Amino acid sequence: MRLTRYTDYAFRVLFHVAVNDGRAVPIAEIARTFNISQNHLVKVVHDLVKAGYLESIRGRSGGVLLARPATQIGLGEVVRHTEPDMRLLDCVGCLIAPACHLPRPMQEAINAFVAVLDSYTLADIVNESDGLDRFLARPKE
Repeated sequence: MRLTRYTDYAFRVLFHVAVNDGRAVPIAEIARTFNISQNHLVKVVHDLVKAGYLESIRGRSGGVLLARPATQIGLGEVVRHTEPDMRLLDCVGCLIAPACHLPRPMQEAINAFVAVLDSYTLADIVNESDGLDRFLARPKE
């Protein structure tokens, strides 16, 4: 199973913002920290704002904040949002598709994968990742 870069970036943004809880984090700062194109992150952040994970503050001292507590943001929920078409197989046009039963266990595997992620929140990862703040925290102004 492989998640897209989009999901990877979404998690990086959420981790960075959660570590800096209470401070509006500029997208440019996140882009510099992870050496990611700011243009790519703008799309990810916009989507996370629309989905209710982040709140956007405009202006000179603007940035993004968590829209709800990190304890209320489940990893499985984020993956389901950022990977709406999570499939391991593409059976379209396959000769044996009408008789094949492989898609069912593959879907069960995906469900099990996401179920594990459902047992963790953003807070779990941020709090259990010893030293994460050394990489991501910026002083509150």
